[in-house]
Formats: sequence, structure tokens, C-alpha cells
Amino acid sequence: MPKTIRELADELGVSKQRIQQIIAKLSPSKTPNKEGNRYVLNAQDVKNIKSLMGFENNKSSTSESTNRLVDYDVYLDVIDSIKEKDEQIKSLLEVQKQTQNLLDQQQRLALQDKKLLEEYKTEIKELKSLNIPKQGSEKDDSIPKENSAENRVKEPQNKKWWHFGRRM
Repeated sequence: MPKTIRELADELGVSKQRIQQIIAKLSPSKTPNKEGNRYVLNAQDVKNIKSLMGFENNKSSTSESTNRLVDYDVYLDVIDSIKEKDEQIKSLLEVQKQTQNLLDQQQRLALQDKKLLEEYKTEIKELKSLNIPKQGSEKDDSIPKENSAENRVKEPQNKKWWHFGRRM
């Protein structure tokens, strides 16, 4: 029963163009007959094309379909592994974002600590400058009493606003 190129291509699982390439490689004595613009492939032509392609007989076509099933299983395994890798990538990205946030917080806290340390240093220097007398004089009179830290602490703190307008 004669076959067309399309029928043979479907049977072998290849494209029509591939069958035409194989026919072009055949010797002129093995080239199939044409009817109009179509090749008509008889059993001997099909056998010649299959042998050139590496197919010996129908058993190879069944092994080809078996290989396709195995390839499909491998394909499904690859898809599953890709999905698993995608999930791992998502979780790693979340961990990276959390780590970046923690790093940013740590840097902000370190900057705040540095600012506080500088403020404390300036306050300590100011307090030391208030308590140390000048070296040229022996008296404590050189430091005015209004600015003295000790006098500020000793000032009476019971002055309330409601006592000022009151007469006794």
C-alpha cells in the first residue's frame, strides 16, 4: 500500500522536511517515484528511507515510542525539580530580605550609639571644664557662682508660681 511523506513522517515521529532531506540523500536508483508533485512511497522506498535514517524495521519504531515515554518521564522529573528549585529560590530571597533588614537596623543602631557617645563626650568635657579651676589663680573666685554646677544644684527649688502673688 503506497504511503505519502506525511504518513511516513507521522509514523516515524519526524517532520516532513526531514523525510524530504533523506529522500534527497538517497541514490538516484533508490529515489521514490513521483505522481504529479507528490512522492508515492512503496514498501521498498519506505524500507530504504528507514534504513538511511537508522530504523531497521517496525521494532525500532516501537522502541522509539518507548524512548519517548521515558523521555516524557524524564521531562516530568525535570519540571518537578525546577519547581522545587523555584521554591528554594523564593525562600532564599525572603531570607536575604530579612538579613538585609536586620543589617540596616544594626547600622542605624550603631549610628545612634555613635551619636550618643559623641554627645556624652561633649557633656563630660563641659562638666570637666566647669570643675577645673584656671591654673593662673589659686582662688575659686575665678568661676562665677551663677555658672557653678554645685550652686545650680543647691538653689532652692520650692519656688512655685502660686507663691508670687500671695501676701501673708
